[in-house]
Amino acid sequence: MKNRTIFALLLAVVLAVPVFAQDNNATTQTQPSATQSSSSQAPSSASQPTATGKEPLQPETREGFWGRVNPFARKKYVARQTQPIRDRINELDELTAANSKEIKDTDARAQQGIQLASTKANEADQHAIDAGNRAQTAQQTAQQANTRITTVEQVVTNIDQYQPSTQTEIRFKPGQTVLSQNAKDALDEMATPLKGQHGYVVEVQGFSSGHGQVAIATSQKMAESVVRYLVLNHDIPVYRIYLVGMGNAPAPTTAAEGEAKPKRITGGRVEVSLLKNNLEQLASTGATPQDQPQQK
Repeated sequence: MKNRTIFALLLAVVLAVPVFAQDNNATTQTQPSATQSSSSQAPSSASQPTATGKEPLQPETREGFWGRVNPFARKKYVARQTQPIRDRINELDELTAANSKEIKDTDARAQQGIQLASTKANEADQHAIDAGNRAQTAQQTAQQANTRITTVEQVVTNIDQYQPSTQTEIRFKPGQTVLSQNAKDALDEMATPLKGQHGYVVEVQGFSSGHGQVAIATSQKMAESVVRYLVLNHDIPVYRIYLVGMGNAPAPTTAAEGEAKPKRITGGRVEVSLLKNNLEQLASTGATPQDQPQQK
């Protein structure tokens, strides 16, 4: 019985010593000391700021009865020792999440800015292309206007210069001033294309055999027959026709005939010559730059 009592007392002492040591460590940790406060303030003033803006966790420097690791530590003791670490980890997780969100927001704004800049650049390129097309169109218009002005200058310079275009010969029997069917067909062939044209004159010269005023009057009547037919049947203005009765004057020699001297005719003959200037050329190039389709 006595031995059992001694064994129980020894066992109670062994179990009480760790509890006493743990309580002693907790008490010493909760009580602030001058050395610990001075040692904690010294590095805080010299330490660099952390990510959370708080001072770094300081390791425990005091060793208890069992040293730094208490094999008989209770759950509350362990929780109390690890709570600051868990709190700091939670703060770091929140800070990491906030930084990730800010990075994503910054990246989204950067992508939006890049897209907007790309759109503006494309619009600027399109405006530049449109400006280039308009400049090219303006240059073409200026060239066409310059060509037009040059043509007009040439036409104005040569407006009174009529060049022979076609020539028709109408023959009459002696003493006759009426047009035959062959003569009308020849005049139709020459006058039909003149409808609606400008810048031309018709020269009518009558030649007749005989002598003196009689020959001149006969040639005048034959030429008037031709003029009358052109005015009445083809609506050629009278002011475009120049008539002259040459009488028995020698007929002009053509290059095709190749005669050295002009030959006097027998019977009657009327030479109808069509003369044109450059006004027809001006009318053919009369399309102004505004009438032409604009390039897009």
